[in-house]
Amino acid sequence: MSVYTQVSAEALARFLAGYELGDAVALEPIASGVENSNYFLTTSRGRFVLTLFERLGPKELEFYLGLMSHLRARGLPCPQPLVAHDGLLLHELAGRPAAIVTRLEGKSIELPTVAHCRAVGGLLARLHRAAADYPVTIANPRAAAWWRQTAAWVGPSLPADEHALLEDELVFQQAHRARALPQGVIHADLFRDNVLFVPDSSRVRLAGVLDFYFAGRDRLLMDLAIAANDWCLAADDAGHLDSERTRALLAGYHGERALTAAEARAWPVFLRAAALRFWLSRLADRLRPRAGVRVLQKDPAQFRDLLRAHRREGAPPWLGDT
Repeated sequence: MSVYTQVSAEALARFLAGYELGDAVALEPIASGVENSNYFLTTSRGRFVLTLFERLGPKELEFYLGLMSHLRARGLPCPQPLVAHDGLLLHELAGRPAAIVTRLEGKSIELPTVAHCRAVGGLLARLHRAAADYPVTIANPRAAAWWRQTAAWVGPSLPADEHALLEDELVFQQAHRARALPQGVIHADLFRDNVLFVPDSSRVRLAGVLDFYFAGRDRLLMDLAIAANDWCLAADDAGHLDSERTRALLAGYHGERALTAAEARAWPVFLRAAALRFWLSRLADRLRPRAGVRVLQKDPAQFRDLLRAHRREGAPPWLGDT
C-alpha cells in the first residue's frame, strides 16, 4: 500500500467539520495505489474514501473531480465527490489538497474471466461515450512527450539491452502511432484494482470504477490497450495476452461503441505504447522512490517483458480474426 502523508485525529476532526458527515469513527489506509494517500473513512453517518493528493494541483483536480461528478450523473458507477459546506469539492488536510468521495460496494478481482473482460470492455465504452460532452479538458499527462522526458533520465541507468529496447521503441512509436483516430477523455489507468465487482452466482456484476487521477484527452484506443495489458494477461505467463479474454474485452467495447477499421490497424502499435508507458512509470518509481509511511512499488519487469512479447509476437487476434 502507499501512504505518504499521515493524518492526525485532530486534523481529521477539523477537516470533517466542513462537511455534514458526522464524527470520525475509523481511518484505515487502503492497500493499493501508488500515487496518492488513500484512506477508508468511516464516520457516524457512513463510509467514504478520503484522498490526499501528493502531486496534483488545483487545476488538474478540478478536472478529475468534475469528471467523476459528470460521469456519475450519466449513470457510470464511479464515486461521487462530496461537496463541503462552502460548496467546494477540494480542501486542505495535513498540508495536502484533499477530497472525500462516496465508497462503492464490491471488490477488485485478481483472476478475471472472459465474462469479466467483456464487462470491462463495455464499461470502458460507456465511459468514453458519457465523457464526450464533458466541457473541461486536459491532455493525457502520461502521453508521448512524458515518455521521451522520462526515458531521457531513466535510460542511462538501464542495462545496455534494455536501454536499446527503450530507444528503439520510442523511435517506433514516433514513426507508427496513427493520428487520425477517435479521441476523447480516457481513464488511462483501468487496471484490475480500479474496477469493483459484486459476487453474484448468476452473472458478473460490475459495481464500480475508481481512480480517475490519470485521466485526460487522448486516443480512445489507448484506454483499451492499457486495459488489455492488465486484464487479458495469460494466467500462466505474464509475458503475453490471452486471446480469448482479449477478444471478449474488445467485443464488450465494440457492443457499446463500434471500433473503426483504422483502430484495428493501429491495435498492435497501441498495445506496445501501453506497455511502454507503464514500463517507464514503474522504472521512474523504482529509480526515484518517494518517501512515505508505506510505499507500494510495482515491478517494471512485467511491462518490459510484455513489450518484448508484443514486439516479438505481434498483437493477439482482433475482433473477428480467426
